[in-house]
Amino acid sequence: MSYRWATMPELPAAVAEDLAVGDGFATQAQAEAWLTEHYLDLSGSGVQAVLLVEGDRVVYGPMSLSQ
Repeated sequence: MSYRWATMPELPAAVAEDLAVGDGFATQAQAEAWLTEHYLDLSGSGVQAVLLVEGDRVVYGPMSLSQ
C-alpha cells in the first residue's frame, strides 16, 4: 500500500494536481518529508488540515496546518 495526503477542505482537482497532493509515497517517512516541504503551499491554497492515509486507513489526522 502507498501513503498519501488527504486535505481538508478537499482541493479542486486542478490545484491538487499542481501541488501533487494525490501522489503516493512508498513510506510514511517519504510522505512526511513531502509535507514538510509543501505545507506552506498547501496552507496558501486554503488547506486547513491534512490526514495521512495508507490505502483506505487513516494513519493520523486531521492535523492542522495553521501556524
